[in-house]
Amino acid sequence: MSTELCDQAEEYLREAQGDVSQRSAEIRPERGDEFVLTPHIEELAGRALAYLGAGFPINLEGVPGTGKTTVALYVAERIGRPVSMIHGDDQFTSADLVGSDRGYRKSKSIDNFIHSVIKTSEEARQLWVDNRLTIAVCEGHTLIYDEFTRSRPEANNVLLSVLSEGLLNLPRRRHADEGYLRAHPEFRAIFTCNPLEYAGVHRGQDALLDRMIPVRMDDFDRETEVAITVAKSGISEQDAGRIVDVVRHFREHDGYSHRPSVRAAIVIAKVTAYLDGKCDPNDPAFVRTCVDALGLEEPSKDPHVKRLSPKQVQEEIRKLWSKS
Repeated sequence: MSTELCDQAEEYLREAQGDVSQRSAEIRPERGDEFVLTPHIEELAGRALAYLGAGFPINLEGVPGTGKTTVALYVAERIGRPVSMIHGDDQFTSADLVGSDRGYRKSKSIDNFIHSVIKTSEEARQLWVDNRLTIAVCEGHTLIYDEFTRSRPEANNVLLSVLSEGLLNLPRRRHADEGYLRAHPEFRAIFTCNPLEYAGVHRGQDALLDRMIPVRMDDFDRETEVAITVAKSGISEQDAGRIVDVVRHFREHDGYSHRPSVRAAIVIAKVTAYLDGKCDPNDPAFVRTCVDALGLEEPSKDPHVKRLSPKQVQEEIRKLWSKS
């Protein structure tokens, strides 16, 4: 095989690998029927879009269950660009973000123009494959880095120059002979993270956090939680409201090992609907579901807070609903 044909084959292989890598990294978020858009979410998304439109990355901060990833996907959908999504992991290295050498390509040239003389030459090249950050920077995707503080800080160092100067440093990207990549004008970055005190979370480096605009996400308002519960479970708005009130009531009690979010309301509503039950404190199955979903029997963080029995939960629900 001639050197020219070998080079053409190598170029074809590299482009094919790049196409596969790009397809696997790109998603197009679309709102489903269960997505709920309320004034609370619209206001939050509007702020995020303003910051991103001005060219600043944002960081959606909040405890689990506050809808960080859902809001990030909704904002990305509003931007209208393809999305590259990364989920933070303690085992990540910079290569998992930008790419690395994956295998090699070997070419061999045989020159037998003079039949009595054979001249051969061989060349082996490592093949570089881009990962999602590089693809997002090159193609102008919206990058969603979900739970980025679950990755070690040193793995995220590559983001510093991207977020400040719009440059991605790739000294080993051999096939393109490019030491630096200039970020596409449409490239945008959305990060999400849990508070530092949660398990599996690393402290983010100050230099990286300083390059983002923090957008604090607290629990949704009651209207939004009721709408989400109805959309996810299909129960009536009245029953959803009563369930949400129970969840919000126990959420306000500090000391429990598990802080219930709107996910607990969805669980209670879905299980009740599946069992054809009623939102009734006299229904043992409903009360039992509340106890389990709210984590009220788990050991408390506060020794002065006692675990509640199903009977006590039943009385709490009765008192709560009697006031409404």
